[in-house]
Order: sequence, then C-alpha cells, then structure tokens
Amino acid sequence: MSWTERREEGRTLRESVPRSAHSEWNPGLGGRDPIAVLEQQAATREPDLVPIRYGRMAESAFAFFRGGAAIMAKDLASTPVTGLRVEACGDAHVANFGQFATPERNVIFDINDFDETLPGPWEWDVKRLCASLHVVARGHGFTPGECDDIVAVAARTYRERIDESSARMTLDRWYDRIHIDEVITHFPPRYRKQVKADVKRSRRKTHRRAVAKLTRTAGGELRFRDDPPVLVHIDNTGHDMDEALPMIAAFRETLSDDRRQLFDQFRIADIARKVVGVGSVGTRCWVALFEGPDHPDGDRIILQVKEAQASVLEPYIGASRLGHHGRRVVAGQRLTQAASDMFLGWCSGPESDRQYYVRQLWDVKGQGDLLAMDRNNLSYYGALCALALARAHARTGDPVRIAGYLGRNRAFDHAVVDFSADYARVNETDHAALLDAIASGRVEAQRGV
Repeated sequence: MSWTERREEGRTLRESVPRSAHSEWNPGLGGRDPIAVLEQQAATREPDLVPIRYGRMAESAFAFFRGGAAIMAKDLASTPVTGLRVEACGDAHVANFGQFATPERNVIFDINDFDETLPGPWEWDVKRLCASLHVVARGHGFTPGECDDIVAVAARTYRERIDESSARMTLDRWYDRIHIDEVITHFPPRYRKQVKADVKRSRRKTHRRAVAKLTRTAGGELRFRDDPPVLVHIDNTGHDMDEALPMIAAFRETLSDDRRQLFDQFRIADIARKVVGVGSVGTRCWVALFEGPDHPDGDRIILQVKEAQASVLEPYIGASRLGHHGRRVVAGQRLTQAASDMFLGWCSGPESDRQYYVRQLWDVKGQGDLLAMDRNNLSYYGALCALALARAHARTGDPVRIAGYLGRNRAFDHAVVDFSADYARVNETDHAALLDAIASGRVEAQRGV
C-alpha cells in the first residue's frame, strides 16, 4: 500500500474505535482484586523476598503503581485498541526512562526497562506512561487540572512525534535517537542546571563505582560483601559457583563474535544475589564480578543476570514466539532502544524453568528525580519520555497508520487524560487495599529494605 493509503487506513480505524473511546475503562468489571494478582505473581518468586516487594510497593501510590504492571495489564485488556501493534515495552511508566551510555560512549535518553516487552498494542504503553504521570503529579499534591495538563502535554507530544516519524525514511527512523544535548535543550533554561547535574551523576555510575560499593577484599581476593537481604553471597543462598558457570558459558554464546572476544578477556571471580527494583523483587537476580587482565588500577566489570518470567501482557495477547523469556527481553530491547548494552545476552539456569537475561549492572545509567520536580519540570520530563516512546513505536510499528488514526487534533489527548485521571484514582484505592492486606495479615511486608 502507498503511504497515503496506509495513512487513510489508519484514519478509517476511527470508525470502529473512536479516539474518544480511549477514555473508557470500567474498574468494576470481572470481580477485580489487585492483591490477588500480586499473590499469583508471588507464587513463582523467591518466598523470602516477596515481603520486600510488598514493603516497597506499600511506600506510596506511585511505588504501588511501579510494582503493579500485571494489575494494569489485566485492566488494559478490557480497553479499546485499534489492532495496530508495536514492540510494546509493557511497563512504560515514567520511572522506566532514563539516560545511559551507548557502546560508543555517547549518552542518550530512552526506555530502559524491558522485562515485560512483547509485540502488543501501542495504546497500552501510552496509557501506562500517561497514568504514571498522573499518579506522580497527584503524589506531589498538584491540582486535578494541573495533573491533567501534565498528561495532556505527554499525549500531545507522543501524537506529534508519531506524526513527524511517519514522514521519515525507514532508515532515518531506525537511526533516530535522543542525544543528551537534546535532552538538556529540551528543558527551559531554569531547569538545565539540574538536568546537567543528573547527567553528571549518571556518568559517575560506572563499573568502578559499582565494584567499590558492592565488594570487599577478603583473603587477598575481591568478593561481594554480604548485606542481607539486599545482597547475599552465592554461598549463602543454597547455590554455588559450579551452578553458575554453565549459565555464563551459555550467555557467552549469545554474544556477537567481536563482543565474545572482548568478554573472553575477563574471568569470573564471584557471584551474589541482589534485590533490585520494585516489581521485579522476588525474581532471581544475580550479580557477577569479572576480572580482566592484570592492571594497577584493577580491571573489573559487574554483569547483572536477571530472571525473565512471562510478560504480564502474555495472558492477553499471546506468548512470545521466541521460546525463551530471556531472549524475548533481549530481542525487545534491541528492537526498541536506539542503542543497547554491548554485553546484552541471555541464558538458562540449571533449573529448566529458570530463564535469564544478562547486561551490565551500571554503565552510566540514571534518570531525573521525579520527587524533586515541580509541575512544569514534570511536564517537560513527561514530554521527553513521550518522545522516547514515540521513537520506539515508530521504529517497531507502522507510524503512518498510527499517525493516520491519531490525526492532528486533540481528541486522543483528551481521552487519555480522562483515562489517566480515573486510573490514578483507582490506583490509590489499590494501594490502600495493599495496606489493608498487610494490616490484616493477608500478605507479609518487610519495610525499609
């Protein structure tokens, strides 16, 4: 089909799915129980870590939202979609965007979490991002109108960037990236000092700093320091290095030839279990210390080996065709990000039902401080995240059809604002339900970890 025909096809989708329909969602459908969704996830996780997850989710409404990707996926499954698909992030909330270094040592801004990635509706990512902005804004105490305005800017930015991308050549869309200089100039002058400080802090988040923070010298050898339950040496987890070595060997085979040769210059020195994130807590996550050729200043890297379970989207749009959840995460990340970690790969554990993906633990990774942002700053940051999301969707979907559907007026923007406001209110009710479940003893929470 021609460009014009594809755009018209997208516009025609409004007849079956009006843009105003995206405001629709009925939380009363299907005997909704958000705590039951979390309990179902807990059944496949490490029992001693599940209370930490509940404790972290209990901290605030936004912390609950961050950990509730499975809850929202179930909710989104009942909302209207056009049938146009992209490589969906699956968990595109505002805290899952940030800056990181490319293999060429440039710093860019992009989506940075892909545990739930799967080909799916573009609308679900947009609604999760916009709802998260509403939740954060409400947490700041902004007025309902101010919260709506922040979401409206993000929705409009996504729509306009998709429209711009629809006019680009295919390779131009693939090469598109948001360089850190563009991030800085995206914000008004009064915010740029803080943005530069955020970038400077990210540049310090390197392997060397990770090694300094997470390890100690014991018997003349560098080893991970025990800080239970957040960081536990492998010897204290019921596992040992012999189990890990086949995983590392399998991961090595997923690297390209040049990166495999680079990786072969390092040898594994130690492994520990590390608790990370909010929604991920309870899945197995290992950190592996590698030492390179002898160097006076030390030559070490730390890789994260993180368990990949089924995407929260899978019950509603079908399983991945790749047959391995670690590979699913890696494939989705490579498709979506403008540039990906040079050590990105996957492997399986000794247990046949455990699958993992591998990446560097810290490699110039960082993000803006959402809690410190005023209303205008949060609005600009939300728009920046929307730019990155639109770039990813344009790269992995058909931006011409999506742009044709969205059009150039604000019908879709208004609908997403209404949806986000409703969802933020329900999220607060869900958060309160978790607090009640903790108080009643239905679930156990470990706070402050």
